[in-house]
Amino acid sequence: MKLYRFLTEADTSAFCHKVSMALDAGWELYGDPTYAFDATRGEMRCGQAVVKEVEGTYAPDMKLGEY
Repeated sequence: MKLYRFLTEADTSAFCHKVSMALDAGWELYGDPTYAFDATRGEMRCGQAVVKEVEGTYAPDMKLGEY
């Protein structure tokens, strides 16, 4: 099955570290990154979709960060 995650974080090095950790765990970039202003938090936010092919069957209660 193919899993999908959308990673988000403030526009700091924390976002780069989050994406780098996912890549190191075997996730692959999916599409272009996004960048938008979050008026509620008053900060710029980054987002990046990642996908990963794994064995098994999808279930809504899966903890995607554990793959």
